[in-house]
Amino acid sequence: YAAQVNYYLDEDNCWALDINELYRAYQAAKLHCQPRVICIINPGNPTGQVQSKKCIEEVLHFAYEENLFVMSDEVYQDNVYTPDCQFHSFKKVLYEMGPEYFNSVELASFHSTSKGYTGECGFRGGYMEVINMDPEVKAQMVKLLSVRLCPPLAGQAAMDVIVNPPQPDEHSYKQFRQEKSSVLGALADKAKLTEQILNAVPGIKCNPVQGAMYAFPRIFIPPKAVEEAKALGMQPDMFYCLRLLEETGICVVPG
Repeated sequence: YAAQVNYYLDEDNCWALDINELYRAYQAAKLHCQPRVICIINPGNPTGQVQSKKCIEEVLHFAYEENLFVMSDEVYQDNVYTPDCQFHSFKKVLYEMGPEYFNSVELASFHSTSKGYTGECGFRGGYMEVINMDPEVKAQMVKLLSVRLCPPLAGQAAMDVIVNPPQPDEHSYKQFRQEKSSVLGALADKAKLTEQILNAVPGIKCNPVQGAMYAFPRIFIPPKAVEEAKALGMQPDMFYCLRLLEETGICVVPG
């Protein structure tokens, strides 16, 4: 059976991935299981961070050392909002690390029509690119995919447009660039506005929204609310969520 092993991002460093945290989680997990896969979401969901190239190199080196299959969710790769951040694909970074890494680390990269500047969730389009997968494992994967029905035709068409966008010598290129820039620019403005509004609320702290479509603020619960929660035999976060629901109708989950 599969067991989930959690690792935690560094909130004080804009939700960066600390390689020491990966080693901690890995060593702790080895006491009860043998880790086989590491999953990364970049840009982050729900934390809205964009991992640096150095961070990705460290993750790939870690995967190389520990023989881990890397699953890289990169569906928000077009959603980068801050000028000091840049999206780096795991495949490109792996290639730049040289043949020793590029020819050995198993990697699956994911992309979708549902995010980015398209936002076409209803088309259900997406792809997975796999490199260095063990041939026997790949054969089993192909077998499983072969017995399934064909994905929606509209989703395949939408995905084709994403991976083969209009080129500068095509008539639609100018309009494509304008619409893409307009959508991503509006998302960047909303990301900045969300961050500013959250940070203006007493008791809420929000890191810069570097990418994706999420802000992940921290809520500081007042001491008296913590005391009341304890008196009711509840965790403070659950108490907060229930009071928020009762007083505003907004439903959130504790955690």
